[in-house]
Amino acid sequence: MICLDNFFTGSKNNVAHLLSNPSFEIVRHDLVHPILLEVDQIYNFACPASPVHYQSNPVKTVKTNVMGAINMLGLAKRVRARMLQASTSEVYGDPKEHPQKESYWGHVNPIGTRSCYDEGKRLAETLMMDYHRQNGVDIRIVRIFNTYGPRMAIDDGRVVSNFIVQALRNQPITIYGDGTQTRSFCYVSDLIDGVWRLMNTEGLTGPVNIGNPNEFTIRELAEMVISLTGSHSEIVRLPLPQDDPTQRQPDISLAAQKLGWAPCVPLKEGLVRTAEYFEKALSGTVT
Repeated sequence: MICLDNFFTGSKNNVAHLLSNPSFEIVRHDLVHPILLEVDQIYNFACPASPVHYQSNPVKTVKTNVMGAINMLGLAKRVRARMLQASTSEVYGDPKEHPQKESYWGHVNPIGTRSCYDEGKRLAETLMMDYHRQNGVDIRIVRIFNTYGPRMAIDDGRVVSNFIVQALRNQPITIYGDGTQTRSFCYVSDLIDGVWRLMNTEGLTGPVNIGNPNEFTIRELAEMVISLTGSHSEIVRLPLPQDDPTQRQPDISLAAQKLGWAPCVPLKEGLVRTAEYFEKALSGTVT
């Protein structure tokens, strides 16, 4: 396995336990630039997924999504590798269809502050399909819904890590708007299982939704985190960011039918595991 990372949001600590494995190699590389490799499969997960990070340099975010996809598709074409593109539920924007099926075209603001990520991922999907139709590249597209779990960065900026870190520090837990907007949270091991099945299933290009269909409001999540961590944090409200989706829930019937996949880690169990990791990370005892 060859892992490419420019370490904008990644950390070598997350793969430290693999560095002595002769079957694992890590290369500092930015997918905006081409690279020549001999590989059988390509998993393109390049691009920060947190609004805090992808909005910090929106032009670079677009470049990562578009040029990264072009460079990896060019590599896949040359060496006849199968390529999986990590897309996102953000391609649905602020959806008018609920829950969201893969057939839904989405409701996205192309000029908003989130569009560097939303439209970048949508264009990556376009490139995947065009390379497949025009050049016969063997592709897979997975649309990922709100993943969380251990090894997230303390300053990741997404809602689960924010809430857990704030709760463990007994700081105010910040929710945006009134907290009634909904999300569906998928534990990382469930995501990996779904992605692996998609990559290794024949005859299914995608896109395929991979996420947990159990829907929670942001306020419910905050209250659950406070309860599970025994925190003394209070919930405070801040203004709702531009284009923040009001609801998000995957229809996973395609993944169930074609991949035999369904998530198996309940939210409370996943939050406990994640909180245990962040406790160690905050105390400097992560191994």
